[in-house]
Amino acid sequence: MTQSEQKVLVANTAIDTLIEKGKIFSGMKIGLGTGSTAMPAVKRLADHINNGELKDIKAVVTSFQTQNACQEYGIPVYSLNDKIIGGELDLSIDGADEVTPDCFCIKGGGAAHVREKLVEYNSKIFVVVADSSKAVETIGTKFPVPVEIIGEARIPVTNALAKLGANCVLREGVRKCGPVITDNGNQILDCTWDKPINVAEMEDKINSICGVVENGLFSKNLPIVFVAKDDGTVEQRNWH
Repeated sequence: MTQSEQKVLVANTAIDTLIEKGKIFSGMKIGLGTGSTAMPAVKRLADHINNGELKDIKAVVTSFQTQNACQEYGIPVYSLNDKIIGGELDLSIDGADEVTPDCFCIKGGGAAHVREKLVEYNSKIFVVVADSSKAVETIGTKFPVPVEIIGEARIPVTNALAKLGANCVLREGVRKCGPVITDNGNQILDCTWDKPINVAEMEDKINSICGVVENGLFSKNLPIVFVAKDDGTVEQRNWH
């Protein structure tokens, strides 16, 4: 299967399985992620809403991309701060840039990891959908870990990250001059290491640096993971 086919397969399988197993049901507050694998999941959820199988679903989104999709599909969107949401979600579903056998993740290739973490760390159940290319054994040496920073703190944060062994590159915009600016008005440092990192330890160390808003390591709320395979099967990890 192509990567695009895997993304649709894993998104459809995850939503259908979660509904079948009673993890998604009418009346739920659901966080919806960002990116090329999350979008098919949003569409599949909308299909179940539009055919009447699910009702009264309240969505909290992680980016303008997801908000636009929900508006197109007719899924009502709320904020974590809305009284009807109350700062807590029943379930959230999103993609990942890398996911290990222990279900640690890197997210933020699309620069939405701050809002994604807000949503997914405030969810009772977190679900990740991924194609086979995202399944890795270790984190830190290949796909860069995004660190969202206050622009004025770029140099001191870079220096502090270097002391943690990170090689940092300011993420530049495409078809624009200058850095990528996130939905929160901040900049991104993409970080790699020469050796694999301890994900949980590094997540805390990076966030202790003054000037860091949040980083793209996810270790605190381990997700249920669905991974599509080249042969058309879908592996499930950490089902609970």
